[in-house]
Amino acid sequence: MWRYLAIALAVFGLDQWSKWEAVRYLSSGPIRIDSYLNLALVYNRGAAFGFLSNASGWQNLFFVVVAVLMVVGIVWFLARAERESRLMVVALMFILGGALGNLVDRLRIGRVVDFIDFHIGSWHWYTFNLADSAITLGAILLAVDTLMSRNAAVGEEK
Repeated sequence: MWRYLAIALAVFGLDQWSKWEAVRYLSSGPIRIDSYLNLALVYNRGAAFGFLSNASGWQNLFFVVVAVLMVVGIVWFLARAERESRLMVVALMFILGGALGNLVDRLRIGRVVDFIDFHIGSWHWYTFNLADSAITLGAILLAVDTLMSRNAAVGEEK
């Protein structure tokens, strides 16, 4: 299980590097990549989809606590797991790396650096970062692992 930790470390490193570059290059304004994608610097005090971003400031501590609990929970689960599927471990490593990336932002500057601005016409998705993408990918992989495990269990019962 611990050999997969390189995935979490790579996600964390790429996330922090990309945010540093975003602040460096996007502070003067957004960059249009194509008709669907801009790079635009946004500081998010909330969570996914801007949830609680307009709260009075207590939300940063709340999200720090949630992220720390998530990180500790993932590490605890993986340390105790005897034989989990590789897909589940990889999924949890993506989530772990992403959670650490956003946690460091919250601890260091009190908000999360977002910069990927996907849009279609005038409709814009919420601006996000590599950590958010890794967490989303990890959640999708967990769902796939759950479905595959369930299908395997049903096949064994027959």
